[in-house]
Amino acid sequence: MSSTPADVTARIARLFVYPIKSCAGIELAEAVLTETGLDLDRAWMVVDEEGEFVSQRELPRMALVRPQLKTQEVVLRAPGMLALHLAIDTVEEPVRVRVWNDEVPAYDMGAIAAQWFSDFLGRKLRLVRFDPEHRRLSSLQWTGGVEAPNQFSDGYPVLVTSEASLPGLNERLAAVGHAAVGMERFRPNIVLAGIDAHDEDRLDELQVAAGDAPVRFKLVKPCARCPIPNIDPATAESRSAVGDALQAYRRDDRLGGAVTFGMNAIVLEGDGQVLRVGQQLTANWRFE
Repeated sequence: MSSTPADVTARIARLFVYPIKSCAGIELAEAVLTETGLDLDRAWMVVDEEGEFVSQRELPRMALVRPQLKTQEVVLRAPGMLALHLAIDTVEEPVRVRVWNDEVPAYDMGAIAAQWFSDFLGRKLRLVRFDPEHRRLSSLQWTGGVEAPNQFSDGYPVLVTSEASLPGLNERLAAVGHAAVGMERFRPNIVLAGIDAHDEDRLDELQVAAGDAPVRFKLVKPCARCPIPNIDPATAESRSAVGDALQAYRRDDRLGGAVTFGMNAIVLEGDGQVLRVGQQLTANWRFE
């Protein structure tokens, strides 16, 4: 990356992974990077009887399913439920499932996991694991032709936000009598410190000093926000205040006026490297 006067320095303030799509995230001090994003991010997904993914959009109580990463397993807890232990390296029969417009191969996680999710969420559901042999690619239109695989994320391997982007939203919420919200509402993977509010919108590449090998991300697409930021991750209650506030100042012409917060990113280099909170990074501005 060029070393020009326009370069930016920042640091990693927070790291999150979401092992099960649309369930609660886990904040980490460090995370292994893979070409599909942070290790185990969106590796599992809940599907209905037709194999179609479900999310907090229709089942907000998914926010209350809280994973914990152990060495060889993921432990899931939810109010009123016994813990569910999922072995990281064990799956059952292969299945086909659908996430947005993509039909992809996956592995069913078995009857116990299916019953656990069905009981807690009140619908007949199953849990599946992404088939790591399959390459589900991000939109080549937005990646500039770069092949960027991801697992069960909505469409891109990594979501980047910045600490400085949150206070402006909270000031608007306070002005109309609503409580402040945390960054967890926006389900980022990497939260940056040391840049101004929404500067992530204008950055092109990030390079992290993460060891011997370079780690490079490219920020490729503003993240259009669905109703999930309206859902309180602590209670699963949904109120429109966050979305209403964002509508007033975060409409993005690049996406036809959609409300955006954060940037989708792809991994250019760094498969196998470890990201850590506090690591320094440099970035350059995007000039369009």
